[in-house]
Amino acid sequence: MAKVQGKRSQRGRQKRKKKVGPEDSLRAIVVSSLLIGLAVVVSVVLLIVMPPKMPQTDQPPEAPEHTGAPLVSAPDRGEQSPVEAVPSENESAIQDQSRGSSKPDTFGPTGSSRPTGPTKPISDQPPASAITTKPLKPTLPEKPKGGGAGLVVSAPIERPPQPPPRKKGTLAIVLDDAGNNLKELEPFLHFPGPLTIAVLPGLPYSAEAAKRIRAAGKEVILHQPMEAVGGQNPGPGAIYADMSREEIEAVLKKNLAQLGPVAGMNNHQGSKITADERIMEIVLAFCRRNGIYYLDSRTTADTVVPAVAERLGIRIGERDVFVDNIQEKAAMIRFMEEGLQKAEKKGAAIVIGHVWSNELAATLIELYPELIDQGFSLTTVSRIMLGTFEDEGFGD
Repeated sequence: MAKVQGKRSQRGRQKRKKKVGPEDSLRAIVVSSLLIGLAVVVSVVLLIVMPPKMPQTDQPPEAPEHTGAPLVSAPDRGEQSPVEAVPSENESAIQDQSRGSSKPDTFGPTGSSRPTGPTKPISDQPPASAITTKPLKPTLPEKPKGGGAGLVVSAPIERPPQPPPRKKGTLAIVLDDAGNNLKELEPFLHFPGPLTIAVLPGLPYSAEAAKRIRAAGKEVILHQPMEAVGGQNPGPGAIYADMSREEIEAVLKKNLAQLGPVAGMNNHQGSKITADERIMEIVLAFCRRNGIYYLDSRTTADTVVPAVAERLGIRIGERDVFVDNIQEKAAMIRFMEEGLQKAEKKGAAIVIGHVWSNELAATLIELYPELIDQGFSLTTVSRIMLGTFEDEGFGD
């Protein structure tokens, strides 16, 4: 019995002492490789069938390097886009803020804009019909990196359109006594609005003055000299009370030929002639035949011109105010205000000054913008005579 157990123990020791052969090593390597390959295949299949979910985050994607303008958050998508400071006098709403654009570059028929900055994939973009424009809302200033103070982006200010000033009336300004020289006339040729300038006949600069007035776009009329009650010398080409019809018409034709085409005529002095029905009937009939108007300067309260014109069925103009009877700027302004009051009351008024008034040109140029802003317009006498002054724009 003891001998049998001894043999078994000897065989166990021989088995333990038996060395591992090459076939056993190869078999172990193959088995290990199969197990590793199987694990890789299983892992790939799991990744394809069940992709890992990315963790959700509310943090916006990393923005491009800040160039100095503050960033404001777009409320719809949490994106950030640089916003330029817009001058308050000419502000416009920054459109399509939710699409990440900083400034629209093109506009479609519905007012939508195309962003110039980076956008999300096309699949995430809403259809064009769903894009709406929103005005930029005011935000608190943000401090840029580095501790400096940020700019405040203000909301666009919507101002309602200002209505045009209410039309108050139309004024025609007449300047008498042109033709003595060109120096006195020159400032009025640069007046920004319309003027009617009356030129005396028979003087050294009569024809040249009329030519320059027309070239400046102003209206030319004949300043016809007529005999006065006091016996003052009216100048060359005058009409006197003892003249016949033929003489009067010959004088008028000569004066018109000297000045060239004119729109009308008014009287220089003439307190005696404008009170004479016979002579004024000849003068008004001449004006009608030659297609020019007559403006009564009303140098006398005894004028018969309105009555004769009514009898003949002729429309005339009448002076409302002399603006330079007193050669002081304050007085001229006061007389101009009187003319504007009459224009507002009647719809139109005619004021008369003189080219030789030292302060008149500068005063009229100074007053012009103000009276336009108040709702008045300037025109010529011919427009008032034709009744077309209502069609003129302010300042024409």
